[in-house]
Amino acid sequence: MDIALDLGTANARLRIKDSENAIDQPSVIAYNKDNNEILAVGEEAYAMLGKTSSKINVIFPLEGGVIAESGLVEEMVNIYMAEVCTSRVVMPRVVACIPGEITEVEKRAIVGAISSFGVRRVLLIEAAKAAAFGSGRDIMSPHGTMIVDMGAGTVDIAVMSLGGMSASKTIKTAGNAMDEEIIKYVRRKHGLIIGKAMATSCKEAIACVHEPDEELTFRLKGRDSLRGLPRARQITSVEIAEAISDITTTILNAVIDVLEDTPPELLGDIQMDGITLTGGLAQLKGMKELLEKETGITIHVAKNPADCVVSGCFKATRFIEEAEVQRSTLNPLMTVY
Repeated sequence: MDIALDLGTANARLRIKDSENAIDQPSVIAYNKDNNEILAVGEEAYAMLGKTSSKINVIFPLEGGVIAESGLVEEMVNIYMAEVCTSRVVMPRVVACIPGEITEVEKRAIVGAISSFGVRRVLLIEAAKAAAFGSGRDIMSPHGTMIVDMGAGTVDIAVMSLGGMSASKTIKTAGNAMDEEIIKYVRRKHGLIIGKAMATSCKEAIACVHEPDEELTFRLKGRDSLRGLPRARQITSVEIAEAISDITTTILNAVIDVLEDTPPELLGDIQMDGITLTGGLAQLKGMKELLEKETGITIHVAKNPADCVVSGCFKATRFIEEAEVQRSTLNPLMTVY
């Protein structure tokens, strides 16, 4: 059995067939702080965010696409893998994605968390390459392809050709950073303290990177910062655009930096084919239009952008045998562990 794994900062996705995900759950885990007993994972744990007693901790064990709490990530991976691997007779091979710019120690931590379940082989592929595969782009040809994969923890930007990266950049100001900026803005301007789940819901409902044609509103519920009492407040999409403006500018500048580092021959291919956006933030209102305006290049939003990485990991499983023969020193597509 070959398994595709997108162990993302916000969501964990596993795929064992080409059609749909076997697992698509938030990367959240709840545990008892007294005895470290795991109480819930995924959607069940996400529903507990901000609503637990002092004895229960609910956290996202991955930050910026890498492992922050190794023990908890191992527990989460084991629970999800056990759901799809009903038989332990045949040990699976796993293709997992990683951010473009992480250290060898961080790579080993991801491999260790996956290997704790007992797998035959772990192969790592950069998120941008997986996203390109999942969006239907051919990165094995000598034709240049540019992908901007925008997730919760990182934004991975890469220009690829012949299975390798000609220019790339990874930044850690992405969806989670936007949530934090919304929380700070709401407290500063409206005197309302809200949690991460409320900020995420607001972002998904009305967030826009510039002033929208139609102003939308969202009802925020939280605690008054002065009186400490429950209070609700309406916030507009224009205000959210103001709150996240620094993040969107950082993403735009990173895209421009990669374009400036791209060889002229590949720039011609990108100018002809355009740039593909993947990841959950690709659906953010106005992002496509902002990038088109500032770069002068056509922007395409992939179909089902949030699933592109796990879909690409699954498509990459057909190269497992080749990667195992060549090993990591010769294979430009995946690293074998």
